[in-house]
Amino acid sequence: MNSTMLLYNLQERYADAFAKNFTIVLLAVIIISINGVFVFIFFRSSIFYNDPRYILYIHLVINDMLMVCFSVILFVMTFAWQTVPLPFCVILLIIAATAHKNTPLTLAGMAVERYIAICKPLHHHQICTVDRTYILLSLIWGVGVIPGLADLILLSIIRPLSVLTTGTFCSSAILYNTVYHGELTKFMNGLYTSVVWVILVFTYCRVLIAARRATTDKSSAKKAQNTILLHGAQLLLCMLSYITAVIDKMFVPLAPVDRARLTFLNYLLTNILPRLLTPLIYGVRDKHFYRHMKALFSRRLFFVKVESIKQ
Repeated sequence: MNSTMLLYNLQERYADAFAKNFTIVLLAVIIISINGVFVFIFFRSSIFYNDPRYILYIHLVINDMLMVCFSVILFVMTFAWQTVPLPFCVILLIIAATAHKNTPLTLAGMAVERYIAICKPLHHHQICTVDRTYILLSLIWGVGVIPGLADLILLSIIRPLSVLTTGTFCSSAILYNTVYHGELTKFMNGLYTSVVWVILVFTYCRVLIAARRATTDKSSAKKAQNTILLHGAQLLLCMLSYITAVIDKMFVPLAPVDRARLTFLNYLLTNILPRLLTPLIYGVRDKHFYRHMKALFSRRLFFVKVESIKQ
């Protein structure tokens, strides 16, 4: 009887693990596929890759694809590969952390671009060039990688260098589990979020003032104002990942039996699903992207109909 119960519990654990991994991989494939459509459309037309606004947008999309991909890899590895060489684990964690920090920084860059377009229209083409946009993206990656490198440096100071040759459970919560890492994470998250919110509030207020003063191009100012509001909404969605642990502490004690399922659901809602909204918030709303996407799918549908008629 004991062996039967043990076998049943083991099968249930494997079934639960399979369901979680299947769900998260399926969501990742859907998100990456949808974002991939916008990346494909972007590189098909010079309208997009010669415009700083669209370059920043597609960087946001590609960055979200990277974050989802590496986040899911780390999640699956917790089930499939529980003793990961520490150098390889650190590389994965740094890439995932950098992509996570890049999202709010890119949103701030997009807000500044809209501010310049509305408040300084005569200088927009001089300030917001393609070359300067790529320089900005390089700076975003340089600033975004700082927290991940800081965690690694702190780890090498606190622990002996011999730890780099060992295997570990690849999770930032396990690897960076010291008090110093906790304080560093709080400081970095607070600093990055505060700076981005200051930029968003400043640009929104300036665009709002410009919209009220405008006499001819009120529609463009109003649209830029709405765009910056959407940046704020997207930033709020990104900030959900900062309070994942807080939500776990609030709701898990209410149902300790379902702790694993609640934690997984919280992870999906705060880290994965918000990445699905980026193309829907900006891409579908943009008339150029919408027109190219409509033409792309109409052409594919036409080819499918022609092939079916031939058969």
